Amino acid sequence: MSHKRNHLRTAAAFASSLVLAFGLAACGSPDDIPADDSPAASESSVGSRTPEEIQAAGSIRLGVFSDKSPFGYVDSQGDYAGYDIYYGERIAEDLGVDVEWVPVEAASRVEFLETGKVDVILANFTVTPERAEKVDFANPYMKVSLGAVSAADSPVSDDQLADSKILVVKGTTADTWVDENLPDADVQEYEQYSQLTNALADGRGDVWITDNTEALAYSAQNTDFVTSITSFGSQDTIAPAVQKGNTELATWLNDEQVTLAEEDFFHADFEETLKPVYGDVISPDELVVEGGKVD
Repeated sequence: MSHKRNHLRTAAAFASSLVLAFGLAACGSPDDIPADDSPAASESSVGSRTPEEIQAAGSIRLGVFSDKSPFGYVDSQGDYAGYDIYYGERIAEDLGVDVEWVPVEAASRVEFLETGKVDVILANFTVTPERAEKVDFANPYMKVSLGAVSAADSPVSDDQLADSKILVVKGTTADTWVDENLPDADVQEYEQYSQLTNALADGRGDVWITDNTEALAYSAQNTDFVTSITSFGSQDTIAPAVQKGNTELATWLNDEQVTLAEEDFFHADFEETLKPVYGDVISPDELVVEGGKVD
């Protein structure tokens, strides 16, 4: 089979990013986003700010997903919600500043840091050596590997992946894994999670490869689909990222995680944002990292 990789984009990328990937009610246009969260916020640069400079400015810019429930999404009231958002709100609270949420796509996360459009990326950002050459990661707050979602009536097993039509979001670790391990596969790349899950629901692909945490969440909410491969690839971590060389902010984030561990903050985050989705499918200890240290 010849290599076939399709890059699928939309002209209204920002607007479509507000359609929730998991079928939850969401805002359908950028007009539903509060004024401080408008696209204009991501067009100017704040540079590489220290915690003190962020405090002096009175607000912090956090790059997050707007369509990746239950980690970062816009809910039916037009508010940001999810596991990463819960964490971001606490960062702002402990710095004593307001939050400017800046929606990002998976492939734009590094660029938004390099150009200073955000102070921190909290968009479910998996730590990899390649990314670490371009940005500085703080310590992790979550564990993750890959998983695969396919139709319940035709589940795709690991030995069937190479012959399946695969869906991935561009710029993710799943995208990289497919490139490296299934170079001849029929692959469709999407810019946004909402675009991909629409394609999956429409039958335009056989299997979606993504973070296993997301795969399990999606299949838990969409009974026509199953996580047919619950875990594969390497065991990785997800961490906040800052602009390369911004050691002051990275150090503050690391110290903050140590403080938060004293109250089991990320377990509380799990209970608030992920437990309603996962139920008993996954336990918090399988996913949560407290104090920046992986067991």
